Amino acid sequence: MAVGARSGRDEGAEQPDDAVDHDAVKHDDGAKDDVAVRPHRSFWKELPLLIGIALLLALLIKTFLVQAFSIPSDSMQNTLQRGDRVLVDKLTPWFGSEPERGEVVVFHDPANWLSGESTPEPNIAQKVLSAIGLMPSAEEKDLIKRTIAVGGDTVECKKGGPVVVNGKELDEPYIYPGNTPCDDFPFGPITVPKGKIWVMGDHRQNSQDSRYHQQDPTKGFVPVSDVVGRAVVVAWPVTRWSTLPIPETFDQPGIGTQAEAAALGLGASGLAPVGLGPAALGFVGAVPVVLWRRRELTARRTGR
Repeated sequence: MAVGARSGRDEGAEQPDDAVDHDAVKHDDGAKDDVAVRPHRSFWKELPLLIGIALLLALLIKTFLVQAFSIPSDSMQNTLQRGDRVLVDKLTPWFGSEPERGEVVVFHDPANWLSGESTPEPNIAQKVLSAIGLMPSAEEKDLIKRTIAVGGDTVECKKGGPVVVNGKELDEPYIYPGNTPCDDFPFGPITVPKGKIWVMGDHRQNSQDSRYHQQDPTKGFVPVSDVVGRAVVVAWPVTRWSTLPIPETFDQPGIGTQAEAAALGLGASGLAPVGLGPAALGFVGAVPVVLWRRRELTARRTGR
């Protein structure tokens, strides 16, 4: 009964240590308790931040690191099939790297090679989304071919013979089965100017490459400044995943130009950029940033 009727503290009575400590926290640090019981921000409130970071990272990745491209024609068969998605290294060119013989490269249309290809007019939404890599761009006109010769090289191909670079015959097992190296369009000898490359498709009888554009202002050469980057891997479909290495024939002794030796001692194959690569990478990169931010906010609220 006495306990039930007790309505306050007895000033003279001793209080248990835990009771005193509890009151001290409750009254002296009440504001901290109020913050600690606040619920965490919901995922939906964090989602705009996640999307924003993902878009920013996707834009940076697409601009400086890697970009995915879709293969729309058969001019690079059998190395690349129509519908393949390739990842293109865009980083090394920023450090002064130039295309090497044997590399499969993506480059901007140097002299209206894609004049016969229809280009749909993009709407505003597509322009915005393609700029950040979330949609293919309808305005970009890019091609993909194999680099056969670089600045300073002499390249030629006679009917019935192989492609010859600096006097060395190329063994080209990547050429489409049943094709010849250049019987449909023999050429040369041609000396490639500095700062340019000579490109050919692997499906030789179905590739309008450097051979077919010798009357253009660029004389069939592709300026190195127009090269977007090197295609390094077939990323999709997964059943065709493979790397795109430089064939061994381009490593044979003596194929390099004299300058290099001294320093050492009928498909046009236009491309549609695919935004899934940088967009997906951007989203993946954004997730840990948002999770870190949530953890920091949680730690502040709980005083830890």
